[in-house]
Amino acid sequence: QVQLVESGGGLVQAGGSLRLSCAASGRTFTNYALGWFRQAPGKEREFVARWSGGSTYYAGSVKGRFTISRDTAKNTVYLQMNSLKPEDTAVYYCNARLAPIDYWGQGTQVTVSS
Repeated sequence: QVQLVESGGGLVQAGGSLRLSCAASGRTFTNYALGWFRQAPGKEREFVARWSGGSTYYAGSVKGRFTISRDTAKNTVYLQMNSLKPEDTAVYYCNARLAPIDYWGQGTQVTVSS
């Protein structure tokens, strides 16, 4: 059974930092792209960052502030979030993708206070 388990969310003041982790289990994810999406209240889920084939990709709104990394041996992907803004407040979801297959975690709440 495939599981993606996120951790590391919480409440932080604007300008602060958080590090999210996503532990993947249940299969080999070597060929999968691992990434992060987020969904704010009343908004659609949006792409944040992805690690794929040794390359990283970021949404324009987080580029320069967020860093995605991957520990292949641990089947874990991280999202280091710096200089957080109130508009970063959302539920953050881990994603494992090998088209057309998508796996999702249950999400972790990130709240940034002004």
